[in-house]
Amino acid sequence: MAKTISKANQSQGMLMFTLNTQQQLFAIGTLKVREIAPYMPTTQIPYSHHHVVGTVTIRDLTVPVIDMAAAIGFRPIQPEEYESCYLIVTDCLRTIVAFMVRSIEKIIECDWRSIEPSPETAGKNVFVTGITHFDDQIVQMLDVELLLSKIYPQYESANIPILTDVERERLKVMNILLVDDSSIARKQLSDALDRINIPYQICKNGMDALELMKSEAAEGRAIDLLVSDIEMPGLDGYELAFEVQNTPELSKAYTILHTSLSSEISVDRAHQVGAQDALEKFNAGELVEAMLKGAKSVEKAKEAA
Repeated sequence: MAKTISKANQSQGMLMFTLNTQQQLFAIGTLKVREIAPYMPTTQIPYSHHHVVGTVTIRDLTVPVIDMAAAIGFRPIQPEEYESCYLIVTDCLRTIVAFMVRSIEKIIECDWRSIEPSPETAGKNVFVTGITHFDDQIVQMLDVELLLSKIYPQYESANIPILTDVERERLKVMNILLVDDSSIARKQLSDALDRINIPYQICKNGMDALELMKSEAAEGRAIDLLVSDIEMPGLDGYELAFEVQNTPELSKAYTILHTSLSSEISVDRAHQVGAQDALEKFNAGELVEAMLKGAKSVEKAKEAA
């Protein structure tokens, strides 16, 4: 039998940059990046967060500028150093911000399977979600969602969806798996379901999720609803959805791809890799609505079986 080839991208662009004088390499996924610009003078905002150095106007948008070095715990970039810095304008969590960095290195194509998750011993709430290598140097992938949640704490609290008793019971019998490599995203997901008393399981990456799904299926408890981030080390959301769709014992799961990327998501692409839905982070009401839609689909499939 011919081997089935995934239609999902197996590599992801990574923008590498430096934040400190030691020239350590950091990176974020290019899908989050709108553009890169040389530093430009900022207008200060009274009572803003101490890591926000001001605002700039880019393409008719007023964009806050965040000192990324200071935001992750390094020495703040000094005002006299600003002129040599760069701005990475990102579109994430429905918010456009610019991160000030010391230098832009390059964009590389990086296989997500080669990215190692951040070690457990690093502790909780670290800003690094994964580690890879480039030219014998360590490259640390930054958790932009967690970083933004520290600057704008309102991102830590999810909206509480309102469910009818019938809707709640429909979801409570579903075997639900949440997958995200971002600690703040996992907290948002779990908080949303905890507040409406819906049970779930949670994984930090796609490889762990795939193994858990196989284990659950082998014990007669196949996952009904899979909610997965797209950008993850090891096995990204597109690849996970494709693997689920092409593994008979897992393929009945209703898959929702859930991403912090604020650009428009192609539902067609989600369907292409086997997902039934795609959502932008984070709106608890939208997520639960999609899960209810999935629950109805799973119920119909079980009745027809």
